[in-house]
Formats: sequence, C-alpha cells, structure tokens
Amino acid sequence: MTTPHPPTPPAASPDVPAGTGATPDAASGRSGYLYRAVALHLAGHPDDILKVGEITRAIGAPSTGAVFEALKKMAAAGHATHLTGPHRFQITQAGIDAAGAIPPPAPRAARHGPRGTGRRQPVTRPNGELYFPRKLAGATDVDVLRRLRDKRIPVLLYGPPGTGKTALIEAAYADLLTVAGTGDTVVEDFLGNFIPLPDGGFEFVHGPLVTAMRQGRALLVDDATLIPPKVLAVLYPAMDGRRVITIPGYRNERVEAVDGFYVIAGHNPGVHGAILTEALASRFDVHIEVTTDWDLARHLGVSRPAVETAVALNGDLAAGRISWAPQLRELLGFTRVSKTLGPAAAVANLAGRAPAEDRDHVLAALRQRFSADITPLTLGKQR
Repeated sequence: MTTPHPPTPPAASPDVPAGTGATPDAASGRSGYLYRAVALHLAGHPDDILKVGEITRAIGAPSTGAVFEALKKMAAAGHATHLTGPHRFQITQAGIDAAGAIPPPAPRAARHGPRGTGRRQPVTRPNGELYFPRKLAGATDVDVLRRLRDKRIPVLLYGPPGTGKTALIEAAYADLLTVAGTGDTVVEDFLGNFIPLPDGGFEFVHGPLVTAMRQGRALLVDDATLIPPKVLAVLYPAMDGRRVITIPGYRNERVEAVDGFYVIAGHNPGVHGAILTEALASRFDVHIEVTTDWDLARHLGVSRPAVETAVALNGDLAAGRISWAPQLRELLGFTRVSKTLGPAAAVANLAGRAPAEDRDHVLAALRQRFSADITPLTLGKQR
C-alpha cells in the first residue's frame, strides 16, 4: 500500500490585494471576489459564530470547499477565529479592519480585456506558471470547465501527453487535488492508509478522494486509463447520485460529498497500457479532446522552424506513420534549452527526445527545416 501525500495548497494570484490572503475564486474566476464576499459577510455579523455551510448559502457561493479555504486563510492571517467540531468561524477585530480595506473586484473588462480580442488574460497556476485559455464551445476552456463543475457534469480530457490537459485543469480549479494514475495505483491511493508514528503506533491518513469529498474540492484523476479498472471502481459511488463512499480499511467509515466536490479525469490515448473501459467512459458526460495550440506556441516564443517541424510530425502521427510527435510541452522545453545552451543544442535535444523507433523520421524532419547536420545530444571524448 502506498502512503498518500498531503495536498499542496494553491498559490495566491499576484493581483490579490496584499495582506488579505485572498485567492482566485475557483468557481467564478474572479480574483479575490470570494475572499472579499466571505470577509464582508463575517464583518456584518461580528457577534456570530457561523458554520461554513451557513456562510456559503448566505453569500450564494457555489462551492462550500472554496468558502472553507477562504475562511482558513482568514484564520491563518488572524482575521477570524476557527472553531472545530463542526468547523465554525467568527471574525476578529483585525478581520473587521481588513475587510474594510479590501477593494472591490476590478470591472470585467479590466480583468479579461476588451470584448472581441479573441484571447483572455492568462490564469496563474498553483506552481506560478501562466496558462493561456483557449476557445471552446463559444467561450474559453477555463470558463467551460468551471461551468461544468457548477452543474456537476464530469469531464474526461483526452489527447497526447504534453498538450496541456493538466495545466488547463489546474488553471480552472484553484482547489485541485490530484491522483497520478499508474498501473501500480491502488485503492488506498484514493481512500487513505495507515502510516507509522514515531512512538511505534499507526495513524490513518485520509486520501485525496476523501479530502475532496469532505472539503468540496475538485479531484483530478490523471492518466486515469493506466489505473486498473477494479481500483477505479472506488470512484463510481462518489460520482453518481449517491455521492457516498465507505472506507473498508478504516472501520467502514462513511464519507458523504459536500457541495463543490467534483471529479475530472485525464486520458492519453495510445500510451502503452492505457485502457478506456466502458465503465469509465460512461461516468464522464463530456469528453474533450486537447491538442496543441500552434498559435499559442508561437505566442510563447517558440521559433517558426520548431513549430513547423512539430506540425509536420503531428500530421505523420495522425496518419500512423510514427508513434510520437512533439507537443506544446516539448516545444516550450525546446525554447528553454535554446536560451540556455543555444539553438543547435536545443535541436539536438529535441531529436533525442523522440523514441528510438521514430528517431530517424524525426531527425529527417528537423534537418529539413533547420538546415543542419543534427544528431542527438551525446557525451563524447574529453577534449
């Protein structure tokens, strides 16, 4: 059995007012909006000790988990008192003072740019990197994923590795937890496990599925089709109308999902060992293909020859002539290596990233556009 790792807290957005502890509202996408609403509600009821659900309903927030995260940040900043059993919060005088200093959210045009520009402003991911939203269903991919979560419509994203599936999900959901799927993933990776204590005893630590259900958070099952079907079955009662699971290894503990809990999955077709079963596919009402945005690659500074090579190789990939082609991840890596080691080393490195069975094909495509004698990076003799 494996030991689950505690979730990494989402990084704060750089445009949140300093000292507020506010983070982007995962459901609405409005930076600092949820924190401000929670703070002002508590400030309006200074003598009350309020439950998370009461605050969520009062401000009309779609996610109890997101409200809970905002409240915990307030408590960490000394702006609220956090009582447990159940979780309740009361604003402090420092919180009242801070609430009055939080500015209102910027007008929509200032946040997203003028209408008709065709591209929204980038979204900051938890690791601090920027994600540039793409068009989808008359809106942007980030907006669509947030709307689907609001309506509890599960989504399966599929496409080659490196096209930005995980980056999109991280941009859409600031409260995200993740299970990274492999052939060795077990039920305990979802539900939790006993871990040894320094005194020789054991303590049960709940897994990401349980945490997401109880805190109303989004759960990404990455590379879901690499996980054995019997293991994935642990998700199904949490996703259907019951939204309830039990933990057999821990006294059959019953876990009920609160508002905001949501499951989304990623699938890499063609990857060795990936199996999309009917049971898994049918649990996700929306299937979205994610491909590399070549215009975005150019916008992010990838050179024209590199993009042209990737486009040609992806055409060969679609035709079945090769099994691998560079995607956005490889192109961004190419750009970073080029800035660090020079263009020749970057081209050689890109060739070396191709699988052995496709390398000659990839080398021919690179030589055609870079007009150079290219070989993969190799350590040679000392000079």
